[in-house]
Amino acid sequence: MKADKIIYPTDFSHCGTAALRLATSLARDTGAKLLIVHVEESPLAYGGGEMYYGIPEPASEDLQKMLDRVVPTDPAVAYEHRLLAGEPATAIAELAAEENADMIVMGTHGRTGLTRLLMGSVAEAVVRRAPCPVLTFKHPCGPKDVQDEGESAE
Repeated sequence: MKADKIIYPTDFSHCGTAALRLATSLARDTGAKLLIVHVEESPLAYGGGEMYYGIPEPASEDLQKMLDRVVPTDPAVAYEHRLLAGEPATAIAELAAEENADMIVMGTHGRTGLTRLLMGSVAEAVVRRAPCPVLTFKHPCGPKDVQDEGESAE
C-alpha cells in the first residue's frame, strides 16, 4: 500500500499512545507524512446566548506546545502538527477531505453504556463522517499500560 498522508488525532490522553505507535509504523511503511492533529473545542452556547465553558481548556499557546511534544515514535517519519478549532469529529473529517488523506489512525477510549451516551464517541463520529478509512485502536488505558505521547520507548 502506498500512502501520502495519514492523520493522527490526539486528545493528549494515555489511550492515544499505542495509536501513535501504529500510525507511525503505517506512515513509515507506506512512505506517508503523518499529520498530528488536536482539535480545540469552542465553548458551548446554550440558553439565552450565554456561554458554558465547562472544564477550562488550556490556552491555544499551551495546546500548541503540548501538540509540538507529540512526535512520531520513529524519527525518520515526516510529520507536521495542526491545531484546529471546532467540533472534533467534524474538524478531523474536514481536514481529511481537504488534505486528501489516505487514512486516519486514532485511539479510542472504549466507553460503553451511559458514559458513551453522555460523552459521545469522537472516534465513532469520525468513522461515520470521514472520506477515507479510519483505523481505531483501543488500548487498555492507565499510566502503567502505556507511555505518554511523544516519549520514546527505551
